[in-house]
This record gives sequence, C-alpha cells and structure tokens, in this order.
Amino acid sequence: MCEYCGCQSLATIDELTREHDAVVNLIGRVRDAHRDGRITLMAELAREIAAVLVPHTEVEEGGLFPAMAHEFPEQIAALQDEHRRIETVLSEANGPFLNDSTWPRRLIDTLGLLREHILKEQDGVFPAALAFLDPEHWEAVEAVRARVGSAMPQPLP
Repeated sequence: MCEYCGCQSLATIDELTREHDAVVNLIGRVRDAHRDGRITLMAELAREIAAVLVPHTEVEEGGLFPAMAHEFPEQIAALQDEHRRIETVLSEANGPFLNDSTWPRRLIDTLGLLREHILKEQDGVFPAALAFLDPEHWEAVEAVRARVGSAMPQPLP
C-alpha cells in the first residue's frame, strides 16, 4: 500500500493500513476458494473480512470521516455508501449462502469494490487526513479506536 506521504507514521493510519493489508490478503484467499469451488470456505473468509472491517469501519465513520466531511462531503458520502454495500454482501455469509447460487459471484464482485475502496482510502483519504486534520481531530479518531478496539494483533515492540 501507499507509503509516499508519511501518513503511516501516525499510529491511527498505520493501524487502518494494517487492517487494509489483512483484508487484501483475505480477498486473495476468497478468490482462490472461488476458483476451486469452495463456497463454504468463501463464506468463512468473508466472515473473517467482516471481523476486521467492523472496528475498522467504526474508526473511519466515527472518527476520521466526520472530521473530513466538511472538506470532502461527496467523497465521504460515497465511501460510506460503499461501506453499506460491502457490509450487506459480507453479512450474507452468515445466512443460507449455500442455497443462493448467485452469492459467490456477488461476493467476488463486492470484493472487487472493496479492493477499489481500499485504494481510495489509502491514496486519497489517508493523505488528505494528514493534511487537513488537526490534533483535536486525531484525538477523536484515537478515542474511537480505543473504544472499539482492533481485530488485528498488535505489533511486537
């Protein structure tokens, strides 16, 4: 992912980026499972993706996005809409996905959207946040992270 602007030097952005990296790796595994016709494994991996995205999305929508919505209202609204679309298809992995022959393709298509979404955040939102957010905004983002936690293991010191 991106490393050109220095935004990953902030712990908050570094954590969001590590979550993106984990999701991208899981997307690759879902694509492999799809190729091999392993629908149950696709659902298991979709649930893993959702587990990473739940706290990730809360940090973005509860901290980062509100701080940026004044400067970038249309872009933030579009990203939030994409969150809802992605969540909808991922949540279907908890239901009768085996009885829905269209679900595997919908999941693959949605993961393509998720991959594009991640790039928008990495290359657009995170560098813009570095430029536009003040320390008070970052404290609010960090407070959301402290409240929701992380699905990622913490790096070793």
